[in-house]
Amino acid sequence: MNIFKCILPLILLILIVPKGTSQTKIMSYNIRYDTPNDGENWWDLRKDDVVELLKYYRADFVGIQEAMPNQFMYIADKIDDYKHIGFGRDGEGTNSEAIPIFYNSDYYVLLRSNTFWLSETPEKISKGWDAALNRIVLHGVFKNKKSNQIIHIINTHFDHKGKVARHKSAELLVEYIRNNHLANDNIVLMGDLNSLPTESPITLLEKELTNSYKTKESIAYGPIGTFNGFDILNPASRQIDYIFTKNIEINNYRCVDDRRHNNLFPSDHFPVLVDISINN
Repeated sequence: MNIFKCILPLILLILIVPKGTSQTKIMSYNIRYDTPNDGENWWDLRKDDVVELLKYYRADFVGIQEAMPNQFMYIADKIDDYKHIGFGRDGEGTNSEAIPIFYNSDYYVLLRSNTFWLSETPEKISKGWDAALNRIVLHGVFKNKKSNQIIHIINTHFDHKGKVARHKSAELLVEYIRNNHLANDNIVLMGDLNSLPTESPITLLEKELTNSYKTKESIAYGPIGTFNGFDILNPASRQIDYIFTKNIEINNYRCVDDRRHNNLFPSDHFPVLVDISINN
């Protein structure tokens, strides 16, 4: 056997892969809060399907929205190898919706985290502008254990009623990135932004960040709409869940429209999943 012929493909592969590049999977997922009013779509009946989906796709980072404390802890107990950060929008120790970030602790370590409110007083527990509810942003800074690359993961959930609040929330996020001198860093910003692609919060964020759905370097797979409303008969048409990046290469984008074993959806939103490369 010619040993050179055997190792040549390996050598070529090593030469082709850029030095210092690491691939990472990111998922944003609104899991729908726990309410018995959902009937056959109640959390108790679909929670194992949500966990099954998370285990199957096994993203390195999962930003979740609308997680009540019992949902938060159920997921945390079921997905091994993951750690998490985050607390409810009404403050630590409250029975309020959280936007936790789960991360694969085999590959990443948390360096620091920060939570602030989408309001005129972001450092205080507060409701902003014309919003119906308190809304927060969770920012985690992580280091890849193998490559030592640093990545900023930002998860949020814009208000569902306040049009002014959604616009101001996007402005606040852009201001936060600039004021904290993150413009040259590796950033992922994701969440349920309750805004259509043509609306001002999205167009504003696109001036500072890359919309992973629109990048020319990758193919967007799956439905355009991300909000399904548990409707299994009609196609989802409203795209309101996003993953934005900065200084990161997007390899592919997928809106995951998987169903439960009974043909219902695991949530009233589809998860958005992207595969990225971090080059610095």
